[in-house]
Amino acid sequence: MRILFITTSHNGLSQRAWSELLAKGHDIKIQLATSDDAMLDAVEAFRPELILAPFLKKAIPDIIWKNHTCLIVHPGIKGDRGPSSLDWAIMRGYKEWGVTILQAAEEMDAGDIWSSNNFPMRDVSKSNLYRHEVTAAALKGIHDAVSKFESLDFVPEALNYSNPDVKGCWNDPIKRVDRAIDWASSSQDIIAKIKAADSTPGVLESHIFPFPCFMYGAHLEDKLKGNAGEILAQRDSAICIATGDGAIWVSHLKKELSGGFKLPAMKVLAGHIAEPMFSARDIFNDDLSIKTFREIWYREEDNVSYLYFDFYNGAMSTEQCLRLREAFWNVQSQRKTQIIVLMGGHDIWSNGIHLNVIENAISPAQESWDNIVAMDDFVCDVVSCTSHYIISALHGNAGAGGAVMALAADEVIAREGVVFNPHYKKMGLFGSEYWTYLLPKRVGVDKANQLTSECLPVDTKKALEIGLIDAAFGQNVKAFRDNLSKRVEAIKNTIDFEKFTSEKRKKLLSEEAIKSLNDYRNDELREMWVNFNSLNSPYHILRYSFVHKIDCVNQPKTYQPDRLESIPNVN
Repeated sequence: MRILFITTSHNGLSQRAWSELLAKGHDIKIQLATSDDAMLDAVEAFRPELILAPFLKKAIPDIIWKNHTCLIVHPGIKGDRGPSSLDWAIMRGYKEWGVTILQAAEEMDAGDIWSSNNFPMRDVSKSNLYRHEVTAAALKGIHDAVSKFESLDFVPEALNYSNPDVKGCWNDPIKRVDRAIDWASSSQDIIAKIKAADSTPGVLESHIFPFPCFMYGAHLEDKLKGNAGEILAQRDSAICIATGDGAIWVSHLKKELSGGFKLPAMKVLAGHIAEPMFSARDIFNDDLSIKTFREIWYREEDNVSYLYFDFYNGAMSTEQCLRLREAFWNVQSQRKTQIIVLMGGHDIWSNGIHLNVIENAISPAQESWDNIVAMDDFVCDVVSCTSHYIISALHGNAGAGGAVMALAADEVIAREGVVFNPHYKKMGLFGSEYWTYLLPKRVGVDKANQLTSECLPVDTKKALEIGLIDAAFGQNVKAFRDNLSKRVEAIKNTIDFEKFTSEKRKKLLSEEAIKSLNDYRNDELREMWVNFNSLNSPYHILRYSFVHKIDCVNQPKTYQPDRLESIPNVN
C-alpha cells in the first residue's frame, strides 16, 4: 500500500514507523510539512492510498483531508484535544496517559478514532517520555490503524464525550504564565514544570540569573539546601538551585535573546556569576540511593561492572568524553570484575560529538577537532580492552558517532524499538570513531558503505538481520534491564574468561598486522580535518542550522571558517 508520511520532522517516532511499515511491504514516501504547497504537491505526485502524520505541528490543508484518509498521531488519551497534551499530563501528575490515532477533521483533534493505547507514566522529561512510552504506544496504534484501513470494512469510532471510555477533554495551549516558577514552592512542583517543557520550549526564568534564560534538564537534589532561588553549587556544568523544601539541579540553559541555544548551564553563566564549587564524588563511592545530578555513575552487582553515562540528548563534549574515558579506565583497572556493561543513559545511548558546545566555542573548527579526538580516544580504549568482556546495552536511540561507539564492545544489545542512525553525511562529515574498522567488521564493507552514504535509519529488527547488533529484547526499559540481567548471568556461567581474553588479544593482534587501529584512526581524522577546516566543507553551515533550528529552506548558503590550517600529522 502507498502511504504518505506528512511530518514536521523525520524524528525517532517517524523513523521507526517508516522502518516497520517498510518491512511489512508498504511503499512509503516522506514529506516534510514545510508548506501547504509542498504537502499538496506530494499528494498529487505520489497519489497515496493512506496519509499518516506521525509528528505534525500544523494543520493538513482542507483539500487534502477532505479527499484522502489522513490519520494523525496524537499524544493523548481518548478525547484529549489541544497542542500541549503531554505538557499538561506531566504537570498535573497523571499516572496514566496514552496515544490516539485519529482522523483529520475540521476541528483540531476531534476526528474519528482509529486506535488508542494507554501507558503508565514515568517520572521523566517530556522528551524522554516521548521517545519511549509515547513512541511505543504510537507504533502499536499505527500498525492497528493501518491493518484496519486495509480491511476496508472498519468503521472508526466517533468522538463522544458521553462515552465513559472517553476521559480526555480540550486543553488550551500552555502559556508562559502556566509554567512560571515560584522558587519557594516544592522541588517536585518546579521539576514537573521543567520536565513538561523539555526539550521545548523550556521554562523561562527572569529573576535569579543575570539575564532571562530558559531552563532544561531538571534533577532532584536530596542533600543541599539554601534560600529559595539561591544558586548553591555546580557540578559538571550543571547548577543546583535552592527551593522551598530542598534543591534541584538544572543542567542546561538557553538565553532568551534571539540567537540563543541550549548549553550546559555554567557555560551560559560563565563570567556572569561567581562559580559555586562542588566536588563530584568518586564514582565508586557515590551513594546511588541519594537523589542528585549525575552524568556518569557506576554500579557493581554480582561481580559485574555497570558504567552509566547519561548525557543530555546524547551529546558528548570534549570534557565529557575525557571524564567518561577516565571512568572506564578506573573500572577496567581498579575493579576485580570480568564483565563491563556500558549502559549509556536512561533515554539516549549517544549521538556523538556535542554540536552546541562546538557552536559556542571561540574556534568551532578547533573544538570540533578536540571533541572528535576525545571520542576516538574513548572508543580506542574500549576496542583495545582485552581484560574484560564488554557489552554495549542500549536503552535508547543512537546516532552518528554514538551509534558507531556502541560497536566497540564485544556484544551489542538493544531494547526493542531502538533506532540507529550510523552515519555522518547529513552533518557534512566523513566520520570517525573507527567506523571504517568497526562497521565493516559487523555488516561487511558494502553494507557499511550503504549505511553511511544512504543515511537511512535502522530499527532493531533490521539491525539484527544485518548483524549490526547481537540481540534485542524488552518492550520497555524495565523489561530490557530484566532481560539484560539474564543475559549477563548466562555469559558469566558459560564463558571461560581466561580463554576468551586470550583469544581476544590474539584476534586484535592479527587484525593489527593487516591494518593497525592507528592507521584507521589517522585515515579518518585526515578526512575530518578537511571537513572542519575546508572552505568547501558544508559542515559549519549544517551544524549552525542544526543548533539554531533553521530549516533547510532558510539555511545560509556560505560560511567563513574562523581559521584554516594545514592538515596535521595525527600519528
